[in-house]
Amino acid sequence: MEPINVDFTKGKKDGGEPVNEVYIPVKHSVRKILINLALTVVFGLIAYYVMIPALNPKAIELYIYIACVCLIYLGLTVLSTKVAVHPEYTPYLKKRARIPGIIIGIVAIVCILGYIVGAQIFRAHSYSHLITVEDGDFTEDVAEIDFSSVPTLDSTSATNLAVRTLGDLSDMVSQFVVSTYSTQINYKNTPVRVYSLAYGDVFKWLKNTRKGLPAYIIVDMTNQKSEIVRLDKGMKYSPSEYLNHYLLRHLRFKYPTYLFGEPSFEIDEQGQPFWIVPILDKTIGLFGGTDVIGAVVVNAIDGSCNIISTSPEHKTKLPTGSFVTDENWQWIDHVYSAQILNDQYNYYGKLSNGFINSIIGQEGVKVTSSGYNYLALNDDVYMYTGVTSISSDQSIIGFVLLNQRTKETHYYPISGALENTAMTSAEGKVQQYSYNATFPLLLNISGEPTYFVALKDSSELVKMYAMVNVKQSTIVGIGANLTECTENYAAELKSNGIHLDIDIDSMAESDSTADAPSLDEITGVITEIRSVVTGGETYFYLKLNSSASYYKLSAANAEKVVILNIGDTVTVSFEAGSDGDIITAKGLV
Repeated sequence: MEPINVDFTKGKKDGGEPVNEVYIPVKHSVRKILINLALTVVFGLIAYYVMIPALNPKAIELYIYIACVCLIYLGLTVLSTKVAVHPEYTPYLKKRARIPGIIIGIVAIVCILGYIVGAQIFRAHSYSHLITVEDGDFTEDVAEIDFSSVPTLDSTSATNLAVRTLGDLSDMVSQFVVSTYSTQINYKNTPVRVYSLAYGDVFKWLKNTRKGLPAYIIVDMTNQKSEIVRLDKGMKYSPSEYLNHYLLRHLRFKYPTYLFGEPSFEIDEQGQPFWIVPILDKTIGLFGGTDVIGAVVVNAIDGSCNIISTSPEHKTKLPTGSFVTDENWQWIDHVYSAQILNDQYNYYGKLSNGFINSIIGQEGVKVTSSGYNYLALNDDVYMYTGVTSISSDQSIIGFVLLNQRTKETHYYPISGALENTAMTSAEGKVQQYSYNATFPLLLNISGEPTYFVALKDSSELVKMYAMVNVKQSTIVGIGANLTECTENYAAELKSNGIHLDIDIDSMAESDSTADAPSLDEITGVITEIRSVVTGGETYFYLKLNSSASYYKLSAANAEKVVILNIGDTVTVSFEAGSDGDIITAKGLV
């Protein structure tokens, strides 16, 4: 770098006394400033591409970005003046740093004032009105138990099933992993959890990004079956991408001023994959009162976008040209995240009587319990959580159901055991097995609010089920299946003076129907046989001349498969409606 030429001849006052200041020729100073500004623009654009802040005064990321750009300019100025080698250039550096320093100071002041004007201590009333809570009727709002739609898995167990399913496919497991983005949805009136795939690492991304992610995984939460759904065209837009197809970067360039929430992965009723990305607004002060005003529905394959609104009054905050009414998107289940709903209800519970009351006195102050689960009602997904008094965490005083699509919230006053207490009661019934209980799901069994708990072993496999009465946590029914569990629970209730009007036979039939789906059969001549060992089990893949699919059979379920040869004629049974390059078969007929 060219050294700076310093002119000391002008450094004197009128009286001839030297001034402790360095003067740099104007031509050198201007040139250095222009170079530094040009480099700042270049590095600033790179920083914007990486940070992708919203160009919105309510985005704290924007102020961080502005401060970073100023620091980049200051760093370049320090390097160009070589002040570390020439400390006499410090006065010049201070002059050049004045404007960036002022900008950083203004940014800091704006951020501090923005937080102050939106602080809960001053705006408690506004925070408590972020959500509208209505009283509900449990027996009317929560339908009685239907075994065919009761989720028997939690998210951890479902994830393990998804990972195991991907591991069975040798052509995918070497390149992809199960993504952390999964969502529990209602798919064809069945609660399922859908998983996107992700690239194994950056090198596997480079190899596969042109075709995109080739499949997603569906885990049925009722019968614990997992399948991989291959796509004709890969998903080219996802959070696992790195460049322009990175989901949030794709949206930032399309909608530069919007604040975005955490994406959720969903599929429509035809099985097409989408990303649902909430559009956020800060409704209190500059940074407080996070709420959802809409969502961008992104086609995961081609990146096309549509915008839906959470309510008519939010239309003015969304682009009129791309606004689509949410009636056209009833299949969407997750617009409001569980975290936002939980936070807003806690604001309502703590701040309704003012900020001071939430600290001193705490009259009527209530908060959600330590966890939450999901409940399928009327083709929507509701977040369930217990509500407890802030002065006592030993029992619930009620519970809430919050619609994750509309934010409709109902409160049900009922005293009973905390979810953690119910989990402990269930584990105590089978303590000899050392099973762990999942976070409870709330069920309505003949008008009795009941916690439903799955009991898992150390391998995260569901072994048994438990039903715990909300009002009396000592009433626990245990069973190896849902029917047995309900029978034992009803017996326990009866012994405690509570009689339920339950038709066990019809429930058993429903349970049996859920566990035994209708089957199809196909007959053909074997043209190809492949085998793979996964998780200690051997699986065979049969290709028949009568189908383009491979039929996957476990040697443990169909022992005869180990003696089959190419040219043999076989009949394979599989679940009705199954489709794809690989179909999981039920057995040989």
